[in-house]
Amino acid sequence: MHFQPNDLEAVANVTMPFGKFKGTRIHRLPEAYLIWFSERGFPTGQLGTLMNLALTLKIDGLEHLTRPLERPSRRENPS
Repeated sequence: MHFQPNDLEAVANVTMPFGKFKGTRIHRLPEAYLIWFSERGFPTGQLGTLMNLALTLKIDGLEHLTRPLERPSRRENPS
């Protein structure tokens, strides 16, 4: 999977559009949830790419890189 330079900012700000974690920023999704998707197949398109990137960052211990990229949001679920 190839990631684009702007994917790091997107993973910090795009929110999950459905499911139990609807409204949660992709990089704040629990690792177990991302692993579940990786075993069954990530969604197609940008969402799947960002979920895959979030899991890669978590596994590699690099998720802290996304926190400074977060833009303020009033509609986000607390994590």
